[in-house]
Amino acid sequence: MAGTGARPPWGLQWRSSTAFILATVAIGLFTDLFLYGLVVPVLPFLLRDRISIPDDEIQSYSSDLLAVYAGVQLLCSVPAGWIADKTNSRQAPFLCGLTALLGATILLAVGQSIGVLVIARALQGMSASVVWTVGLAMIRDTVGPQNLGKAIGTIFSFISVGPLIAPVVGGILYDKIGYAGVFGVGSALLGVDFVMRLLVVEKKTAAEYGSHPENENDGTDSAADEATDEPTEEDALLQRKQDERYEIDGEPNRLIRAIPVLYCLRNPRLLVAFIMAFAQAALLAAFDATIPTEARDLFGFSSLQAGLLFIALNIPCLLLGPVAGWAVDRFGTKPAAVIGFGYLVPVLLLLRLPPEQHVDRSGNIALYCALLALNGVGLAIIDSPSFVEASDVVQRYDKANPGFFGANGPYAQLYGFNSLFFCAGLTLGPIISGTLRDRIGYGNMNAVLAGAAGFTAVISYFVIGGKPRIGFGRTQ
Repeated sequence: MAGTGARPPWGLQWRSSTAFILATVAIGLFTDLFLYGLVVPVLPFLLRDRISIPDDEIQSYSSDLLAVYAGVQLLCSVPAGWIADKTNSRQAPFLCGLTALLGATILLAVGQSIGVLVIARALQGMSASVVWTVGLAMIRDTVGPQNLGKAIGTIFSFISVGPLIAPVVGGILYDKIGYAGVFGVGSALLGVDFVMRLLVVEKKTAAEYGSHPENENDGTDSAADEATDEPTEEDALLQRKQDERYEIDGEPNRLIRAIPVLYCLRNPRLLVAFIMAFAQAALLAAFDATIPTEARDLFGFSSLQAGLLFIALNIPCLLLGPVAGWAVDRFGTKPAAVIGFGYLVPVLLLLRLPPEQHVDRSGNIALYCALLALNGVGLAIIDSPSFVEASDVVQRYDKANPGFFGANGPYAQLYGFNSLFFCAGLTLGPIISGTLRDRIGYGNMNAVLAGAAGFTAVISYFVIGGKPRIGFGRTQ
């Protein structure tokens, strides 16, 4: 056993440091998003040039291939979370996910039929289910709940560079070299990812050797429960009453004992947090599925030019992610969710302007880029509220029922369910948006998405973070 005087691994201090663990998770998530985004602007042209799909069927096939990835991720997320909570280490499943991603990349490089592309996207989805479920659990294990919003905001800001540059890189490489160049870049990134995942040492493993890396956090304290002022007797009574609401009554059935996080689903705050994750993913997927085809039809863009449009959408996420995450930690989840989804309503409606040709072609391109950037601001704001809200609710159940959720807690299971809803959004987003664009037009499609964003803002106001009150203060 490590704790009985075994020699510690080489480089234990830096390999188990908060910075290296978070960097490893960030690179893993970045790689998943990068390889996903690498294909987005290429798909319509790959389907036409390599597989000879007719032009009038390309939108449908593109949307379906995007949906396969998310659909498989949806099916695998909860099992991945359950396995991760039952194993002693998060690292092993983290490495297994990388194997599936390598297989997917190879098949995408050599695939000459729709069937092979479907298998490749399915393997990508399997990998993503592991990477996101286990990766998010590792983040919480490392920083605890106090800094969760800031950590998520910062990491999501970094990984947003993936979908920012991947379509550009994919468009350039496919335009100039073909898919061999795309595969080469993807393989190099996979190599870096593999080395980092192999080297990382989790904090609880490091503790067995007597190591205490900086910022070690066992995740038992909650920023939501802390106050800057001395608690009064009334505050203590109120806190005790709130905690009692999360205590499990009676003997849970066999299914709840096997997957204990299911008990938490009776809480409306958790359900709305999942709805927020679904809505966020559906919006992201709608942009991925329709920007390349809209750019091709509206402006005659190539794969490279279509890829460049994603810069306008993703730069706000890169710049505003850490700030938005800090705001969630500081002011709670309600303001970010309500403001973010509410803000998206008008800016989504404005996307109907470029297709109506109000100005000349170059003016319409500039207008479209500006509107995509405005939408990117909203996407940055809604990055972390659903994740932090879900974590807070389940943490309260975990604290109120010691031992019920097992030694590792229910967090990988939780993020498996969170990923399930997120993937449901990624699955349905391309299908719904692609169908709507074909049937009612791009502008009307975005009007439907605006209505969905508005609905999410309303239910977020009334449910998440406790009862609403003036000023959006923390009310958990």
